[in-house]
Amino acid sequence: MSKEQTNKTIVTQFFDALNAGDVNSVVNTYSPDGSVHTMGNTLISGEAGYSELHDAIGKIFTVFPDGLRFTVHGMVAEGEKVAVEASSQGEHVSGQSYENDYHFLFEFSDGKLMKLKEYMDTEHVTDVLCSGMRPPFGGS
Repeated sequence: MSKEQTNKTIVTQFFDALNAGDVNSVVNTYSPDGSVHTMGNTLISGEAGYSELHDAIGKIFTVFPDGLRFTVHGMVAEGEKVAVEASSQGEHVSGQSYENDYHFLFEFSDGKLMKLKEYMDTEHVTDVLCSGMRPPFGGS
């Protein structure tokens, strides 16, 4: 199996674990030097290092008690990078429906996730996940 196909398989397993609420399996995808960077200027934007991943991912299931379901629409791999188009659907604890579209960039090294960059509709994040609250202008 090529490096690209191996990495795409790991990404598929990542989303399967996320959809199952298996936080430990998601975290185990990462290298101890790994991190996730949520793009934008929202209250949930920023970078979380490996030591913060378990809590950060676990919070998803706190605000989506019935889970947040991700659907992968396409994947492209080159070398150690996998680009993913995906969407999500779930019911937030506020009772609001949350549906978002994403681009994820997974960066691997030796079969472990080094960096995940998450791009999405930040206005929808602010409206639903952050109850309309925004960080101060120019801050994150």
